[in-house]
Amino acid sequence: MTSLLLLVACTALAQTPTPPATPMVGGGGAIPTRATRLPTSVSQGAMVVGNTHPAAIVQYAGRTLSVAPDGDFVFGVGRDEKGPLIVKIKQPATGWIEHSIAVTARDWPIENIKGVPPKTVNPPPEIAARIEREQAQVSAARTRDGDETGFAQHFEWPVHGRISGRFGNARVYNGQPGSGHSGMDIAVPQGTPVKAPADGVVTFASPDLYLTGGTVLLDHGHGISSNFLHLSRIDVKVGDVVKQGDVIGAVGMTGRATGPHLHWGMSWFDVRIDPLLVLERGK
Repeated sequence: MTSLLLLVACTALAQTPTPPATPMVGGGGAIPTRATRLPTSVSQGAMVVGNTHPAAIVQYAGRTLSVAPDGDFVFGVGRDEKGPLIVKIKQPATGWIEHSIAVTARDWPIENIKGVPPKTVNPPPEIAARIEREQAQVSAARTRDGDETGFAQHFEWPVHGRISGRFGNARVYNGQPGSGHSGMDIAVPQGTPVKAPADGVVTFASPDLYLTGGTVLLDHGHGISSNFLHLSRIDVKVGDVVKQGDVIGAVGMTGRATGPHLHWGMSWFDVRIDPLLVLERGK
């Protein structure tokens, strides 16, 4: 009888499935997972900041995103993005998990801009070539994927004034249709100090681009950058590390401008995003 009981017990043990192994770290402990933080819906032109395990792999729009030591990552939603957006995340102890984000469409009113110098609307061939070269230089500065984390701060206004032009609105210059406005215009007096809205590194600075005049590009890290156009004065140079609130220049009306104002644009690499939505993130 004893032999029979032992045989049954051994058979039962043999048929019991082995529990799956728990992933281990070098010290022998289990690898923790972390709940991923992402919104379920966003607006066109939004900057999306998510959070996950610091060692996770995050992919969006064919790009592997940088993840900060605290788990923050970021990407931008284009003006004409339809959605849904698919973000794929693989933590050390999980397989790939897809997160779907709905995109809310926005209306884009038409802005009629009159009194623009004709040569900036229909530039001659030699000027068009210059514009193309300058735009290529600015685009190259936007490719930087630095490890700065200014993007995660609560952004502040670089100047305070009336919004005279909104992101995304379709523009008509002297009766000729142009592209959607790539930033936000803030009407303030000439010479008003322009302050950094968040920490960053200066990746481009030029006093005299044909269309944008005095131009500064500030990289906030992980592909997020701010550009400040039509400046009358530039107080920084490429490579400078600036803190939120530092003065980077002064408002002007250089380049294609009909009056003194600051054009503040933001991008995630080459995707334009809305600075006003970024400001509202911090509320």
